[in-house]
Amino acid sequence: MDDKITIIEGPTPTFEAVSDGWALGLNEGPYLFNIALTRLRTFNGPALIERCNRAWRNQNSINLEYRDMDGLESRAPILAARAIDVDEGQVLILWVRLEYDEDELEAGLEDPGDDFYDDLDDDPNR
Repeated sequence: MDDKITIIEGPTPTFEAVSDGWALGLNEGPYLFNIALTRLRTFNGPALIERCNRAWRNQNSINLEYRDMDGLESRAPILAARAIDVDEGQVLILWVRLEYDEDELEAGLEDPGDDFYDDLDDDPNR
């Protein structure tokens, strides 16, 4: 069974790159993924955490389902979750796995502003 947490209304979630050692350990496997963090307002954080725990206990995956910037349905596997109370209500913190966009990676390697290309211009023998 593929369980999910769906964002019904509101803007596309913002994803922040993760640099915590424990979260980077979630990236084990044959493929390279981005581990990202997102914060979502919720009315019942503990129930959503229990839903994640139930899926993981049964060795199932659970996904965050949302609309991307283009309005298309997207999914990101949830790797870890935490609910906290703040003055404005409850916040659900999710660590998710995002796939690398190959086109974006290739474009980044060919960027003339990349330091690699700057070093080539400093060759005194040219």
